[in-house]
Amino acid sequence: MKYTLSPMGDQAVMIEVDAVISPSSQRNVKSIVARLNEASPSWMVEAITAYTTVTIIYDLQEFNGKGSPFEQVCQRIQELLQDVREMGDSEQRIVRIPVLYGGSYGPDLHFVAEYNCLTPDEVIAIHTTGDYTVHMIGFAPGFPFIGGMSEKISAPRRSTPRLKIPARTVGIAGMQTGVYPIETPGGWQLIGRTPLELFLPNEHPPTLLGPGDKIRFYKITSKEYEDLRGGSE
Repeated sequence: MKYTLSPMGDQAVMIEVDAVISPSSQRNVKSIVARLNEASPSWMVEAITAYTTVTIIYDLQEFNGKGSPFEQVCQRIQELLQDVREMGDSEQRIVRIPVLYGGSYGPDLHFVAEYNCLTPDEVIAIHTTGDYTVHMIGFAPGFPFIGGMSEKISAPRRSTPRLKIPARTVGIAGMQTGVYPIETPGGWQLIGRTPLELFLPNEHPPTLLGPGDKIRFYKITSKEYEDLRGGSE
């Protein structure tokens, strides 16, 4: 596996596997994180994943040997990753996410349909077809940036963001789809809501989804939504 190492301030190093977002770069990122978590080196404070990079925060006090802390941590990273391989598709977790589309839970479904010269049902059919990939978690706790959506249902962000978007709302922005895990402002086009909680602060890990996960959305009825929520909203 090829990668580059770059300093990020005086206590972090960025591992970049590619300059282009692709399924291969995503699998490489996940493989690197898996190896780091397996080794759990004492000098690693945190590993932060993004589209094609892993940024490692490290403890300066762990490095007092020959060379700068950056040089030492790079050597240790290279030793850890010397035989790491790209993770295969079969090793990626698949998460099925139920969605109640349209209505008050998806007020922008009709806009997305009209923007793409489709019917709402056609938008739903396309959105629930195929596998998506979680590229990274960011913006809000547990918010997944998800790639793999068809350009047939892409839509621009709202010109004026909403001040409050309910937790678990599914949205579209450009070529990406995502799910708001908590109530937050946002400018994505809202097409539905899932009954599943994405941010789980009392659990480990505290998020339902993680980088590299595969996602499959599927349509549910309002009755199924209520049953899955257990009467709470």
